[in-house]
Amino acid sequence: MNALTVNLQSVLELTDEQFFQLCRANSNLRFERTAKGELIIMPPTGGDTGNRNGKITQQLFNWTDADGTGIAFDSSTCFKLPNGADRSPDAAWIKLARWNILTEEQKEKFPPICPDFVIELLSPTDNLKVTQEKMKEYIDNGIQLGFLINRKLRQVMIYRQGREVEILESPTTVSGEEVLNGFVLNLEPIW
Repeated sequence: MNALTVNLQSVLELTDEQFFQLCRANSNLRFERTAKGELIIMPPTGGDTGNRNGKITQQLFNWTDADGTGIAFDSSTCFKLPNGADRSPDAAWIKLARWNILTEEQKEKFPPICPDFVIELLSPTDNLKVTQEKMKEYIDNGIQLGFLINRKLRQVMIYRQGREVEILESPTTVSGEEVLNGFVLNLEPIW
């Protein structure tokens, strides 16, 4: 099953609060929203993808706890991007100084901030082109570094501000570079 995109704008335009309430009232579903206001209903991942995504988040959370300069998020976190889209990367990280500027209410709902770093793990139900466009959207909205992991091709596409996408073939690790100084994602348990 692929993601389903629904254009509701001819009928209604959801406010941020209505979108938040829709997500809460349907917690068994995973929603995103494009900058145009289209509602995206995301299918659940299978067990294999869910397990590997857990290994990614585990590594990011362990590093974050030891490093202390930022805060990590899992795939259930939805961010309100500057362009108006509501997106949920598979894993994300924000510098603590940027996170601490937000109010408690902003932190509790869908934080109006673009992460500094995101990871997307392509699942069998994901469309590569659509996910690449999502990564470009993250870049356009301010992420500093992003990894798009394609298990099927054993590739990591690295997105950086102001640079072309770099594609690594079958890497065993990938670095968080200066954005997450000292973070190294071990890809062996992900492949």
